[in-house]
Amino acid sequence: MFKNYLKIAYRNLVRHKGFSFLNIAGLALGLTACLLIGLFVFDELQYDKAIPEGNQVYRVYTEYTKNEALETFAVVPPMFASTMKQEFPEVQQTTRILMNSSVSLFEVGDKKIYLENGLIADSTFFEVFPLPFKYGSANQALAGTRSIVLAEDVAKTLFNDEDAVGKELKISKTTFVVKGVLRNSLSKFHLKVNYVLPMVAAEIPAERMKSWGWQQFYTYVKLKPGTDAQQTQAKLQDYIVRKVRNLDKKDPITFVPFLQRLTDIHLHSASFKYDLAVRGNITYVKALSLIAAFVLLIACFNFVNLATAKSMQRAKEVGIRKTIGASQQQLMLQFLIETVLLTFVSVLVAAVLTSLVLPTLNEFTGKDMSFNLLAKPIIPLLLLILTVVVGLVAGFYPALVLSGFQPIKVLKRSVASEGMFGRVQWLRHGLIVVQFSLSIFLIVSAIVVFLQVDYLHNKDLGFNREQIMFFPMRGENMTKSYEAFKSELLETPGVAAVSIGYGFPGDAVAGDAIIVPIKGEQKHYPVTQLMVDYDYIKTLGLQLIAGRDFAKELTTDKDHAFIINETAVKELGFGTPEQAMGKALWWDIKPDSLKKGQVIGVVKDFHYKSLYDRVEPAVLHINPADYWKVAVKLKGENIGSTISGVKEVWSKFSPDYPIDYKFLDDNFTQMYQAEDKLKSLLWVFTTVAVFVGCLGLFGLATYAAERRKKEIGIRKVLGANTSTIVALLSKEFLKLVLVASVIAFPVAWMVMRKWLEDFAYRINFPLWVFLAAGLAAVAVAFLTISYQAIKAATTNPIQNLRAE
Repeated sequence: MFKNYLKIAYRNLVRHKGFSFLNIAGLALGLTACLLIGLFVFDELQYDKAIPEGNQVYRVYTEYTKNEALETFAVVPPMFASTMKQEFPEVQQTTRILMNSSVSLFEVGDKKIYLENGLIADSTFFEVFPLPFKYGSANQALAGTRSIVLAEDVAKTLFNDEDAVGKELKISKTTFVVKGVLRNSLSKFHLKVNYVLPMVAAEIPAERMKSWGWQQFYTYVKLKPGTDAQQTQAKLQDYIVRKVRNLDKKDPITFVPFLQRLTDIHLHSASFKYDLAVRGNITYVKALSLIAAFVLLIACFNFVNLATAKSMQRAKEVGIRKTIGASQQQLMLQFLIETVLLTFVSVLVAAVLTSLVLPTLNEFTGKDMSFNLLAKPIIPLLLLILTVVVGLVAGFYPALVLSGFQPIKVLKRSVASEGMFGRVQWLRHGLIVVQFSLSIFLIVSAIVVFLQVDYLHNKDLGFNREQIMFFPMRGENMTKSYEAFKSELLETPGVAAVSIGYGFPGDAVAGDAIIVPIKGEQKHYPVTQLMVDYDYIKTLGLQLIAGRDFAKELTTDKDHAFIINETAVKELGFGTPEQAMGKALWWDIKPDSLKKGQVIGVVKDFHYKSLYDRVEPAVLHINPADYWKVAVKLKGENIGSTISGVKEVWSKFSPDYPIDYKFLDDNFTQMYQAEDKLKSLLWVFTTVAVFVGCLGLFGLATYAAERRKKEIGIRKVLGANTSTIVALLSKEFLKLVLVASVIAFPVAWMVMRKWLEDFAYRINFPLWVFLAAGLAAVAVAFLTISYQAIKAATTNPIQNLRAE
């Protein structure tokens, strides 16, 4: 019996080629989108899942409430780890990683490479994170002050395929001994690891490591089996309140600590500040999952629509089969088998498309996802389940409708009428409305995301970021003779300005307190400290709105002058920029050493961080001890030769170090990579969703034209022109698209408003987006329908009115 069902199903698919193509194409595209998004989502969910006993590991982070705004910091003071290890018996082990954004020069013989993503960690690092070693072992790997553990790729670059354990290398001219090599299996670890150095190599003073205010460490705790993390978190918060909060009367601790599960770090840390982790975004993962569901729903609704429409032509077949004894259950089984067969073909096509598109998706996302049916038996099993589930879900209602025809009624006519289907027409209309509601929602979302991402890239940041190359100073000669280095750079043809300092936009900045002395009291305010030279404002093109710039000829500016931004004027209570002139500011350089000065200028607010963050109070002052980076403003012409000139000056001052430079605007571009990718993916999948919806609409328009061909013939004989016929056939569908717009608009507005709230600086939601999305949907629907409508309208009416 099943063999007979399969034969009939195959014959029907071959006989109705157009119908089969529309269904297979729609389902295949929908399934391809689902498979690709599913692979991406699955990959995102795998981070840190392979860490042994990872369910016992938590990261400590802190939250602050500032001006009624909540801020979350991934870094915490060094005392958290030592205190929890000593005072909390439920803690099995702790480890710290020093916040480190530097790029270091590695040398082995004649090989010289710059490496970032280096961890400076406690010796307990591999107890908390037992990563697999290719050479050496975790035991004592970080015990010595000059020990180092390398990632396998780095070791191969430096030592070829040799066992590197016991070999020496130099990091910024200091010799280290390799104690271990990690295997290349860290792609799903939330930390990028090129190498690991012991904490003792940082040579941090012991007193400094006892600080409750120096937030510079990523801290992890491994709890003993069976420990309740929520109780431990409550205990830690209580400990901070009772024993730590008021240690420093001048600058009391105001943070609240929390524990974050290891497996939550990758996807649930998008808003964390100063985070070292490889971060995804759970919001984007959920959004893509929702899009996948939308596309699949649209494809399934297409099938239901087309199948119920096609059933008009199969009514006579059902009547005859019932007359000769076929039961409704047998007919339902036949039609469900047809659906599953069609779905199976669609799944095969989708599997092929997924294999072809996946390399492009990997390149786009920077991932290494695979879709190997032979290597992973679970994938064919999932595809089989997907075939059955989608086939049964999409085919159940059409099968129920087809098998429910009454033989007497359908055999009286060659083609069944709409009235015979009860609610089928309403169902079909309802599904079209849902399809286009989902499509319009995606169109609105895609436009809003595009506008916001464009805003992120093009907003005026308050400084000139174009044609500024910057790089860290290297070597003792350069750092000691930075003024001579700067002078020679300024003499290089094509160089407009040079600044040396710490705290350039888009790069690392220092956070510290500034003191405002008022009536004998010292008020501490958290600010961003930018250690600048005399040409910082000139080089970046900052706008002074009150006071003056630093002046080298005024010797007091070095030790007694501060420039602040507009936000600092408000936060420090100085009133207006003009009123801030001459106000006293102190900076606690180190215990019992204050830098006392006054405000000499106010600059217009500028964005030195991403637009996710609001501009914070910033204080600019001269502090050569912290100078680290060089910014070189280039003129517009002959940039290549100017860069070559900068390299020549570099080689003169630091011949042992290759120059490692970037452009300032590239840093800001990289900040919004996730949004750029979301924008591109959203446009692609929105296009797929709309196209899949149009395939179904095209099929329905074909059916409508076929069903009403005699009516069209009569109308043409009576004088109706082509435009009248096209309007007649189109208006029913266009009304449904308009209804879909009314449903989709408020939902899209709420969802996208919520998404925009993640940005401190965002676009105003433009109302024209709804008009554009609605018009786009109507235009696409009309173009889809009009082909069949025009074809029907231009057909010779004699052919339509001829009797069978």
